Amino acid sequence: MKIVALVDGSVYAQSVCELAGWAGARLGAGVELLHVLGRRETGEQDLSGSIRLGARTALLEELAELDAQRAKLVMHRGRAILDDAQAVLAKAGVADATTRLRHGDLLEEIGTGFDLIVVGKRGEAADFAKGHLGSNLERIVRGSKVPVLVAARAFAPVTNLLLAFDGGPSSQRAVQHIAQSPLYKGMAVTVVSVGEALSVRPLLADAQAQLLEAGIEAETRQVTGQPEVALGKLVEDEGYQMLVMGAYGHSRIRSLIIGSTTTEMIRSCKVPVMLVR
Repeated sequence: MKIVALVDGSVYAQSVCELAGWAGARLGAGVELLHVLGRRETGEQDLSGSIRLGARTALLEELAELDAQRAKLVMHRGRAILDDAQAVLAKAGVADATTRLRHGDLLEEIGTGFDLIVVGKRGEAADFAKGHLGSNLERIVRGSKVPVLVAARAFAPVTNLLLAFDGGPSSQRAVQHIAQSPLYKGMAVTVVSVGEALSVRPLLADAQAQLLEAGIEAETRQVTGQPEVALGKLVEDEGYQMLVMGAYGHSRIRSLIIGSTTTEMIRSCKVPVMLVR
């Protein structure tokens, strides 16, 4: 089993590493730390167009030298980020921790062969003042065939979780994921449906039975309100330490990532959010 943790210089990097270390220790999985240098960071741009008229060759050479120095510093910084991240994993007890520094597109560089992706909800370039999610997060979730664990600002070990359940295929797979993964062994799970539909009650009972059969303590609830409000209030008021959701939902928990519910949950929740495809 293998986990890939996406790290950068953002305030979420520490939490991403601690969360990946916690998951790696519980799963007995190796963790690969990936830092991708994009075009903006490496300074790959053509500045010659703005100085062609009467410019001296020496000036172009100086610009090229500055670009080379900047690219070298960015590489050193990327390696330092990975070294620090590896130290966090070692402290968490992950023996198999590797690093990978790449140039290019983040989604392309993630590659395949991983069972879990851990990422922060925002990267270095995100607009914190407006509460924007990281620009790569939706692309990662939509492109991933494995669960994506979105780290919150701070990390704490998880002993209980809230599973958002609407009866659709994605939430059914989330139940199966919890039942089958060693990550959730010993945790208390609350399976919650938002709304008063009677038709979801037998599905909630089936989900509870599936978890109980897997040896996981589970209870079910139905609450009223809008999912993005009701779920967030439950997490906040009752101290749940993780939220698990299907990556694409059904009925009122339908419009994921750019849609209302999951975007709002990731944005507002102060706990990690596991998104299951």
